[in-house]
Amino acid sequence: MKTIIVIPARGGSKRLPNKNVLALGDLPLIAHSILYAKANLHLADAIYITTDDAAIKEIALSYGVNVIDRPSDISGDLEPTVSAVKHVLQSINEAVETVILLQPTNPLRPKTLLEDCFNAYNEKACDSVFTVSQSYHKLGKIENDKFKPFNYKPGQRSQDLEPLYFENGLLYIADATSVLNNEIMTTNGFPFKVNHVFSTVDIDTQADLDYANYILEKSHLNLN
Repeated sequence: MKTIIVIPARGGSKRLPNKNVLALGDLPLIAHSILYAKANLHLADAIYITTDDAAIKEIALSYGVNVIDRPSDISGDLEPTVSAVKHVLQSINEAVETVILLQPTNPLRPKTLLEDCFNAYNEKACDSVFTVSQSYHKLGKIENDKFKPFNYKPGQRSQDLEPLYFENGLLYIADATSVLNNEIMTTNGFPFKVNHVFSTVDIDTQADLDYANYILEKSHLNLN
């Protein structure tokens, strides 16, 4: 059975309209994830873009990847990503075993990340892998106008904080059965730690895009 890479890319975005076709460096944002997927085709059998947007579809086809037209009822702001990935599985006439998810808004992936995560997925007794990064912030919550520290005691040094991690969105791997059951991050999932300095870049606003372009310009990152 096959392994496929799915890149979900909606046309509608309220905070940053048409973000997936806006330029990051010299290429449309969506193109960075497509090229990353193509560079890792030794791990997968096919690449699928799921979109409701004609411009995104045109770009995807120009790179020679498959496109699944996403229905409007699963293209809204509140629709979870797993709905689009599940629709891909239901739309193709293939027996798929494993799904790799690349979100186009998280384009600054280390070159070997997918292969490293794929190896972990095959080696661990898990049905999903997802990437996380460590938070170095002193976190807490506010209740009744009072701040309650969560992972530290007042006055504690930041280097002595309890290690906490957040889902960074760089990539996900899951078995197809879990996706069909509306799960990408499963309870038996393995958290793959990524400490790359730019792993937290998530492009949802113009400021995010400007920051990502600044990083590319100053660091000379090669995302291809």
